[in-house]
Amino acid sequence: MKLKKGDRKLYPKVVGEEDLATFHGENVHPFYATFALARDMEWASRLFVLDIKDADEEGIGTYLKVRHYSPARLGEEVMIEAVFEKMRKNEIICIILAKVGDRLVAEGETGQKIIKKKTLKALY
Repeated sequence: MKLKKGDRKLYPKVVGEEDLATFHGENVHPFYATFALARDMEWASRLFVLDIKDADEEGIGTYLKVRHYSPARLGEEVMIEAVFEKMRKNEIICIILAKVGDRLVAEGETGQKIIKKKTLKALY
């Protein structure tokens, strides 16, 4: 599969209890935590990796930028959209938008390198 600038992947995510801002057992507020949002933004970009990697390859995150603008409440569906921006050698670069309806919850950018599984295993 050849990726083209502007290709999109959608990841609908309903905010659950496990996604709330909780630190060391203490719930801070009943909203989608930035760290959980970041995890799910990275997953949305990984959907491209799953489409193009070979059986002997794996994806590994290289960076993640997140700007969190507004809260998403427990039970709300957040539509996370990864938009393919470019390939930089073996690295997929995506722009990410997260929305509840028309409201922008967050935006960001991710990088995911595709490498051989044997190369990855050599790191651990």
